[in-house]
Amino acid sequence: MDYLNTLYVVASLLIFISIMTSTLSARLGVPLLLFFLGVGMLAGEEGVLGIPFADYQLANFIGQAALACILLDGGLRTSLNSFRVGLKPAITLASWGVLATVTALGIFATWLLDVDWRLGLLMAAIVGSTDAAAVFSLLRNGGVKLNDRVQATLEIESGANDPLAILLVTAMIALNLDPDSQSISSLLVMLVQQIGTGLIVGLLSGWALSRLLPKVYLADGMYAILIMSAGMIVFGATNLLGGSGFLAVYLAGVVIGNTKVRATEHVLRVMDSFAWLSQAALFVILGLLVMPSNILEVWHYSLLIFLFLLFVARPWAVASSLLPFHFSLREIGFISWVGLRGAVPITLAIIPVMMKVPGADLAFNITFGVVILSLLAQGTTIPFMSRLFRVWVPTDNEPKAEHEIWVGDQANITLYEFEVKPGAFAINRHPQSISSKVSPNAISVFALVRHQKLLTINDDTTLKTGDLVWYAMSGDHAASIAKIFNNSTAQYQKNSQFYGDWLLSPHAKIADLPFYNLATKTLNTNGNRLSRLQTSAAWEIFTLAPSATSLTGIDDELIDTLTKSQNMTVEEFMLNEFATEPVKGDEIRLNEHWSLIVRDIDGQGRLRGVGLKNHHKD
Repeated sequence: MDYLNTLYVVASLLIFISIMTSTLSARLGVPLLLFFLGVGMLAGEEGVLGIPFADYQLANFIGQAALACILLDGGLRTSLNSFRVGLKPAITLASWGVLATVTALGIFATWLLDVDWRLGLLMAAIVGSTDAAAVFSLLRNGGVKLNDRVQATLEIESGANDPLAILLVTAMIALNLDPDSQSISSLLVMLVQQIGTGLIVGLLSGWALSRLLPKVYLADGMYAILIMSAGMIVFGATNLLGGSGFLAVYLAGVVIGNTKVRATEHVLRVMDSFAWLSQAALFVILGLLVMPSNILEVWHYSLLIFLFLLFVARPWAVASSLLPFHFSLREIGFISWVGLRGAVPITLAIIPVMMKVPGADLAFNITFGVVILSLLAQGTTIPFMSRLFRVWVPTDNEPKAEHEIWVGDQANITLYEFEVKPGAFAINRHPQSISSKVSPNAISVFALVRHQKLLTINDDTTLKTGDLVWYAMSGDHAASIAKIFNNSTAQYQKNSQFYGDWLLSPHAKIADLPFYNLATKTLNTNGNRLSRLQTSAAWEIFTLAPSATSLTGIDDELIDTLTKSQNMTVEEFMLNEFATEPVKGDEIRLNEHWSLIVRDIDGQGRLRGVGLKNHHKD
């Protein structure tokens, strides 16, 4: 009993310390996953606590279960709109991209380590796929909003590339142990079985569970346990059938998460805790498993392999996968950089150690070093690189928080929280008058919180900076309300720098643009031009700063472009120019000075707002 109690205390203490470091993670900009890993290493045999742990089978068991939970949670939070813009490129990355990465890295590792090509390819296969735990955690909690095409591609890729990675690792282990046991045909059969079974079981089980949930009435906290247990059944059963359990549990989560019923809101709240617990336990266990001295012995190999992976293998794989889908070079550059490695490579590296593959210990230690370098170099630079490659988008139309209240099996009201920012339009206005300007019948004030105290709202109530207002909404009006609360001077300047000074209706005709009028001499002076802009139905000008009133950069190239398309609407013109599905932040350069930028878009890919930007003023 003393042993068990000690185990309980130590295990819980490690998780507790790992989670408490989350505040340091945010302040230092270091990925939280790296703190979890560091706590495990410090508690390990060569660390402060000196806990001996070398049970690879237990670590593999915990790792597989934790990854299944993380993928289930990731699937539950993946919108089907993500598949609209990111499915095809993500699948290409998860298939050809993995093969290209493994091939290039395998050749390099074989040469660098001077080992048999089978061991070199095995090592490359282990680190060849991106990690779902790292991607979901760092992209969704990294403090930066990426454009939907990049975000969707990275998330779907990380959830879908495990089948091929596992197949390659399995094949390379077999080739190392018994070179005559594998053939091309057997590998193809295994791949088809892994993907096919994973697809079928995942989609069918997700559909069945989404139909079951509305018919089951449980205590709120029980829904997540039900989904969690069902997800583990899907994971284990798919593996027993020879399929990819990781792919199946991810797809099951996607289907369930996109079925809006009473139970899914409770599932999302609790599953978030399950996913964080899984990540903490997984990385702490992996940290306990490794010997820091062994990593230091091969750190130079880990560094060289990581640099080759970061600057050669991954960029080559991403470019060859995404260029056919007309991704911009900026998007390809960022996706190449954020090829995060995490728990999946380490979990895969455990398997050859368990099977006593010659050289497996070397592969495990190098893999661990690569993961640490990836989390340090790539995980900490996501915000900076997103701005360098210009794949981020401003967030001025999002509420501070939201919660769903279900009043029936398929009927719900969503509560949105908004904070009054300095300089916002909402200051000194009544909270109900704000909602009435947007949609008086679909929005009502639920609560007003000032200095952490609930206030009673009366006719004389006005909003002040820092107030928290909760609105109950039955429609899609959160973005409109958020702009009223968030659109301070600082936020306006940020939006202006990104989208330009003017908001253009996508339904306006090209012939109504000021450029076209200027070309036909209908606008003579700056004063007349400003007057026409203010009265035109095509324009909504929030602010015209002195630098924004000058229409500089009107040249023959711009006039020719607009003249050829004068009978099109702005939306028709832009959709005709885009080579891929548009997302918020996409840009069309009209000439050296002027651009049209997608400012808002609905779930069907229709443009709802377009920014006009003058690069000359930058």
